[in-house]
Order: sequence, then structure tokens, then C-alpha cells
Amino acid sequence: MVNGNEATYEQLEAMTDEELCALSGKGSRLAEEILASRYHRLVRSCARPYFLAGGDNEDLLQEGMFGLIKAMREYDPGRDASFSTFAGTCIRNRLYSVIKASCSGKHVPLNQSVPLNPSFFDANPSLAQVDPEVLLIDREKAASLLQITRKQLSEFEVKILGYYLDGLTCREIAETVGKSPKSVDNAVQRIRRKVARQLTSGDISKG
Repeated sequence: MVNGNEATYEQLEAMTDEELCALSGKGSRLAEEILASRYHRLVRSCARPYFLAGGDNEDLLQEGMFGLIKAMREYDPGRDASFSTFAGTCIRNRLYSVIKASCSGKHVPLNQSVPLNPSFFDANPSLAQVDPEVLLIDREKAASLLQITRKQLSEFEVKILGYYLDGLTCREIAETVGKSPKSVDNAVQRIRRKVARQLTSGDISKG
């Protein structure tokens, strides 16, 4: 394997996630930066559902990155899971811990956060078995909230929501749909307001 402190960016970029993770563990800051760049969208896609429900964007994104760093430091190539799978689990577990802590008032801005994307639980079955009283909202209610909210969105907003939950930035979405970043940002803000209205109404049981 190429020494991480001597390899060029191009050489490191061509390496697998597992190889980069090994170099990162040996102190290669560049390898760590490349991995962080590769997984930044995954971090955003894991945290984005909470953003729409009123969570603090920067705080949650930062917590997700802490989860990624944990994955880099603790990944064991001897296990069956790939780094991608392990990283996803660490990121989601970190976010879950923060959301759980918000229940006790440690992160007040996150108290109204809910996972709008049911796949959050599908990707981590262990979380789906957590006592419903611990979660801020259970899987069915999360799915119901998203379903009801979608019915209130325009066709353009539904498209934007899909890309947004996938972790794309407003600029990336704008390039994809052929609109200006400002137009996309405005759509995201409208979606957030509609989600907030559903969340504060207390009625998310009707589909």
C-alpha cells in the first residue's frame, strides 16, 4: 500500500474507502479529507430529514460528521461490513443519540425534530426496535407526516424535496432541475414551513 504521507492526491483518490481508512488510521490527513469529501453527501442525507422538521442545520451536520470521524477511527476491515455500511451506521447512531438527548432538553432546538424519511430505520433495524417513548415520533407517524406533507406540495416542491433528502445542496439541485439556487432555496423554505405546520398541528395520523 502507498504510504499516506508520501502519496499524491491523485494516488489517494484512486484508492478504495477501506484503503483510505487504513491510511487515515496511520495519520494521513489527506486520506481523511478525501474520505470526508466522499461521505459528506451521506452525512447530509442522514441529517436532512431533521432539518425540515426544525432541527438546527449546522449542529446536526456537525454531529453527523463526528459520526463519520468515529467510523474512520474504529473501522475494522476484519469484519464483514464494508466501510460504507459501517460509516452509515455510525453517522445514524450519532444523529440518533443527539435527537434522543434533545428529549431531556439538552438540545432544545431539536425537540421538534422527526425523521421524515422512513428509510432511516430501514437502514438501521436496531433503531426501529427502540421503545417508542424514547423516539420523538415513531416510524408510522414519520411516514404519515411525509405523506401528508407531500400532498400539500407543488409538483416542483415534491421534486426538490426528493433531491434535498438525498443530500444534494441547493446549488446541485438547481443545476439538476435547471433553476436558480435562489429558486430552489425558496422552495426548501416553503417545504419547511409546510412540514412545521403539520408538526405543530398535532394531527399526523390521517393519510
